[in-house]
Amino acid sequence: MKYLIVIVGPTAIGKTAMSIQLAQHYDCEILSCDSRQFYREMNIGTAAPTIEELAAAKHHFIHNRSVTENYTVGDFEKEAMAKLEELYVEKDFAILVGGSGLYVDAVLKGFDVSGD
Repeated sequence: MKYLIVIVGPTAIGKTAMSIQLAQHYDCEILSCDSRQFYREMNIGTAAPTIEELAAAKHHFIHNRSVTENYTVGDFEKEAMAKLEELYVEKDFAILVGGSGLYVDAVLKGFDVSGD
């Protein structure tokens, strides 16, 4: 069985610290679903993980885009689901952490892009 641990809430409540502790405990990786932390140019006010925190546990979707790139919640859903499939080949756990509810819902519930 595969598990996705989801940690959500407002900025600066300790989500990163908790996710790192859990990632170390379960020997798994972290997927960020914070819509501001995706962007390399947005360091101020986003509470992105520090270099030390990034080194403490493998993170995905942190500073992996430029604000000049078009990136939608649908794009994130596809990439996050593909990353989970990849991680679940060798691991039973993964952690989804962030404060952007729409992005969390896209992973947990799917994002209807069919227009129906």
